[in-house]
Amino acid sequence: MSDSPITHRRFVSYIDRTREYYAAQGYEKPYRWACHSSVPFTRPTKPLSESRVTVVTTASPFKGQKAREGVLRGDKEVWSGETRETPERLYTDDLAWDKESTHTDDVESFVPLGALRAFAEEGRIGSLARRFHGVPTDYSQRRTIERDAPEIVSRCKEDEVDIALLVPL
Repeated sequence: MSDSPITHRRFVSYIDRTREYYAAQGYEKPYRWACHSSVPFTRPTKPLSESRVTVVTTASPFKGQKAREGVLRGDKEVWSGETRETPERLYTDDLAWDKESTHTDDVESFVPLGALRAFAEEGRIGSLARRFHGVPTDYSQRRTIERDAPEIVSRCKEDEVDIALLVPL
């Protein structure tokens, strides 16, 4: 260990970590990161004060806590929960976040439903959608593109959502 002060930030190279993880699992081909020349993001068509907002997270309902729609943790399916109240807890232990530097005990820190409800009351956003959504992280680009993303889009359209805040862990 050096006695010199830290002069540069340190970071985790998730690309290297993922490649090493897959190699350790016995996969012959290295993990291939998604790369798209264009993305389907669009500018909002109306002001925030008139927009209906939802949240999409990669967390799952905590075991023993059943989502209104969808499945419990461990099942890799899209799920939805009511936005009237912030869940007391969501399952995040299976996700790749730095568990030594932080925690996910404060659900509002990554699924800010309380803040969004307050913003709706203040008129900063038009409204909060009745549901927020969860999407699994199983590293299958095909499954994400062909199944999970279209399901999230369908649920957002059903709830007449204008803006989805994507909050991956």
